[in-house]
Amino acid sequence: MFGYIAAGRLIQTNAQQVDVNKYVFELPDAASVNHIVVFLLAPLDVGHAATVHLLWPNKEWQLLGGLSNDKASAIFRLKTVETSVFNPPVPITATLGISIEPISIVQQELMEKPSNTAIVKNGTNINQVGRTASVILENLYNYITSFTVQTLPMNAIPIGQLTENGYLPLKTFQTWYDNLSRKLATNPHYLDEEKSA
Repeated sequence: MFGYIAAGRLIQTNAQQVDVNKYVFELPDAASVNHIVVFLLAPLDVGHAATVHLLWPNKEWQLLGGLSNDKASAIFRLKTVETSVFNPPVPITATLGISIEPISIVQQELMEKPSNTAIVKNGTNINQVGRTASVILENLYNYITSFTVQTLPMNAIPIGQLTENGYLPLKTFQTWYDNLSRKLATNPHYLDEEKSA
């Protein structure tokens, strides 16, 4: 009745029926999945639609969206800051749940769904966001400026003009990002501490 696909993986159509109108899929190594496409394999009964949910271990069910005969497939974002930075890189199996309900109930649930599209979530102190951004940028600046060089390596292609400050190897940005991600994974409050680099 339903199927899903995650990039780089085979299509899955092996939903387990757990109730009259409820189906689940296991989503192995879910932390490595950025987006998932969920689709209908057959039309739903007239007057019905489906809600799509995700269950991370030790969390509550999260409403992702819905499907109907008019919208037979949808792409959902699974990767979040929490799953990419704060969770250890170990295989986690999540559960993808699908519930078939009357269209009016599905529409009501989708209207009540909180939007995760805001850059700054409601209730977040804008000064805190600005302070965190400032700490991240200061950390980046301190790290990468320690790698500037005055002369280009042999066979290097300059991207910009040579300035009095020299050149910066682009790999430095990736190394900084990897280091910061590792530090945040081991200590989620790393940016709150009074240090940088």
